[in-house]
Amino acid sequence: MNLETLTLQEQIDGLREKKFSSVELVENYISVIEDKEDLNIFVSNDFEKALEEAKKSDGSKKSQEDFPLNGIPMVHKDIFCTKGIKTSCGSKMLDNFYPPYSATVVEKLEQAGSICLGKANMDEFAMGSSNETSFYGAVKNPLNIKKTPGGSSGGSAAAVAANFSSFSTGTDTGGSIRQPASFCGIAGIKPTYGRVSRYGMIAFASSLDQGGILAKNIKDAAIALECISGYDSKDATSIKAEVPNFSEDCESSEFEHVVGLVTDLIHSFGDEDLSKNYGEAIERLEKLKIKTKEIELPNLELSLPVYYVIAPAECSANLARYDGIRFGYRAENVENLEDLYFKSRGEGFGNETKKRILIGTYCLSSGFYDAYYKKAQKIRNLISSDFVNAFKDVTSVMLPTTSGEAFDLGSITDPVEMYKQDIFTIPANLGGLPATSVPFGEKNNMPLGIQFIGNILEESSLLNISNKFQLGEK
Repeated sequence: MNLETLTLQEQIDGLREKKFSSVELVENYISVIEDKEDLNIFVSNDFEKALEEAKKSDGSKKSQEDFPLNGIPMVHKDIFCTKGIKTSCGSKMLDNFYPPYSATVVEKLEQAGSICLGKANMDEFAMGSSNETSFYGAVKNPLNIKKTPGGSSGGSAAAVAANFSSFSTGTDTGGSIRQPASFCGIAGIKPTYGRVSRYGMIAFASSLDQGGILAKNIKDAAIALECISGYDSKDATSIKAEVPNFSEDCESSEFEHVVGLVTDLIHSFGDEDLSKNYGEAIERLEKLKIKTKEIELPNLELSLPVYYVIAPAECSANLARYDGIRFGYRAENVENLEDLYFKSRGEGFGNETKKRILIGTYCLSSGFYDAYYKKAQKIRNLISSDFVNAFKDVTSVMLPTTSGEAFDLGSITDPVEMYKQDIFTIPANLGGLPATSVPFGEKNNMPLGIQFIGNILEESSLLNISNKFQLGEK
């Protein structure tokens, strides 16, 4: 039995039925990981502790009801603080940072019984769409090592696609779960903003960042999402809302769906392959007898410029704390305090991060705040209003996840072209809406993805339509 190819649900069932042990599962993953080190997926691993935890799990009598992930190995994106394990955020700035505490997401998964195998590589401070901005080098797509796995959660997506784990954690600020999921041919979900605690998740853009899950399919994503969701008093943006039974809801027959379509908008891009794949996705909905309705999102095309004002502005504020004084990288051979600041930040941050800090600082500066940041927030409200109006008539909106398949590593050097990778995913973040990506179609022998965006706190309905769509007519 190839344990590494099993889905999360199959691993849960197999452990419960004692078809294999947690130790066997962990040892199997370690062997696979060590055999594929050239993919550059891990920043650090915790194999020794993972084996110890697996032994404890096999010897325990914990109930599956109380510990739904008991004995299941998984991988964390290196943006989640893990007590005693290096948490670098893909940056030289935090290459020596070993947190004294764990993020709430990490604690919740530990409480559910899961076992951390290690930390996945990522774009530096989650700033990137290709996993090429990491201090530790680019991650390679397991489906084609010449291709990018996407970003910023590229390491997390690649870990699932390479069979290093059945699921992984990721974060999504402008599409950083969904785009890598699409490029790697797996499923991903970004929940409603505030559904999952951001405590201990290193901040990029605080009003946009949201933790989520990457997995082999939507059912697995639902199981893991249920474990990490819930109110957290340590996070001021956390929502006090009951956590539904996502794993049951995603397979329920009780949900009625009306999927919003934006066919004219997709055709306006003039990309025949994009239009063709979207048309085939509509055909699948028709075969599944799911109702559809054409809708308008008139301000959606403004999402990209709005995002690239708001996100850098917030990153400028959040990354100001990395000054070489309190923690993180500190430059040597400095002449004075000002020199320490300049050299520590200059040497500790990569080019993409520096660029966004500079853009953000400019947008927030006196004389430009009203012209850029304030105006961007007003347009953000218009984009959110478009979705509010759409959800009066539909239960979800279907969009492509990306405009194309995974591109070659190093092939995009124009920053604007790189930013365009997020054109379909950003709107959900600006509105704080839950969204999924499921594999659908292919181009040049690489997978494509279809995205479903749901209403606020309607993850159950969103997971249900995504699961139906992914399963197709099976």
